[in-house]
Amino acid sequence: MFVPLFGEISDFSVLPTRDLLDKTRLPSHISGMDLHARFPAIADLKDRAQRRVPHFAWEYLASATGTEATRARNRAKLDDVLFMPSILHGEFTPDLSTTLFGQSYPLPFGVSPVGMSGLLWPDAERRLAAAATRAGLPYSLSTVATRTPEDLTPHIDGNGWFQMYPPRDEAVRTDMLRRAKDAGFSVLVLTVDVPVASRRERQLRSGLTSPPRLTPRVLAQVARCPAWALGTLQQGMPRMRLIDDYAAKVTGLSSTEHAGYLLRTSPGWDYLRWLRDGWDGPFVVKGVMRADDAERLEAAGVDALWVSNHAGRQFDAAPASIEVLPEIRAATDLPLIFDSGIEGGLDILRAVALGADFVMMASAWHFALAALGDDGPPHLIDMLTRDMAANMGQIGAKNLADLSNCLR
Repeated sequence: MFVPLFGEISDFSVLPTRDLLDKTRLPSHISGMDLHARFPAIADLKDRAQRRVPHFAWEYLASATGTEATRARNRAKLDDVLFMPSILHGEFTPDLSTTLFGQSYPLPFGVSPVGMSGLLWPDAERRLAAAATRAGLPYSLSTVATRTPEDLTPHIDGNGWFQMYPPRDEAVRTDMLRRAKDAGFSVLVLTVDVPVASRRERQLRSGLTSPPRLTPRVLAQVARCPAWALGTLQQGMPRMRLIDDYAAKVTGLSSTEHAGYLLRTSPGWDYLRWLRDGWDGPFVVKGVMRADDAERLEAAGVDALWVSNHAGRQFDAAPASIEVLPEIRAATDLPLIFDSGIEGGLDILRAVALGADFVMMASAWHFALAALGDDGPPHLIDMLTRDMAANMGQIGAKNLADLSNCLR
């Protein structure tokens, strides 16, 4: 949760020069080689990304809330999901394709919405939307992104999902829905697990504040990341452009809140029904963790449920998302989308085996982009594809539907 970075800055003399930026590009021995030899896992992309992103931006991306117990629980419970190796299946190429909302996808994963994505890497929304669309995968734009829905129209080609943090004012939300639809977004996602701001203590320790303050500490962080700094100069300071169109003033907010909280409300069931009636297209509710909510949401006309604990960023006493996934699968016939804790292709298979129809990721895409620029997202897609195929070969799963039969 953040607001436009640094407000207005007129003196960039403290930031790195283009000569220094050249020193941060991928070394020739990396750029000219197979990226799988240098960055074979998401962890490798994460390590390089951390060196190229200012600390305050990194903490915004990589932190959870509280003691981060929920985030750790997500990882631990995913590791508890085991498959039985299986032999003598002969040669086969696993089919990784799936269908969601009547649309076929070559792979069962896509890009989750991330607020202020352009803070994490310059022009991240456009770059990730374009990469996802080229691969035939969905891209989700946050209400509090640094780009508007209209900015991404040339880059989504029917693959755009619009994630809404619920505006209180009916005129505002009516206009947001119109703009998203007119811009070519086909799926509406209502996030319901952020009724209030979380604390995210690591962000506070990093110097990330709202409104931001140009302290020597923050400037020193920027100066150490020349590629990020120059890209930000070229793109302009990150700000929530869609929110800017509706929020004239930012007052009365805490240090962890942003301008979107001036517009936001905590929605109820009447609000949900209003959105269902107002959106002509697939409607997804994100942040579902209870089976009884799933039943009621299905009755309310929702088209899919997004099982998520917000990756531990909102509440530090929640069960792991993967723990509740089977219960929700048993409670509804609706398509289930899953996130929280995914760190590789094997984790995607685990979620699908336990009932997910589709998996979305947030951090991994930004690790890839920050680590390798525009080469990063395609490399991530290839890495995940290879990982899924290799693991399906070990358990004899020829398609995604076989995975549940391969669980231990």
